Amino acid sequence: MSSEKVIPAEEKKLETLTTPEVNKEETNSRVDINHLLAKVREEKKKENTTNMVIFISIASFVFIVVIILSF
Repeated sequence: MSSEKVIPAEEKKLETLTTPEVNKEETNSRVDINHLLAKVREEKKKENTTNMVIFISIASFVFIVVIILSF
């Protein structure tokens, strides 16, 4: 009553793992440091925005709870 399929050994064609081919044009090119710095700044900006949203949400929740408990 299992949903597994039984496949005969002849039908199983196991392929060996191959190393992916590396494009030599990409490995020989230089890295633009300005591009990397811009990418890091963008990630940092997204992280700061996320942290600010979380902080404001928690602060608002605490403020509302304090107001409700004060009455």
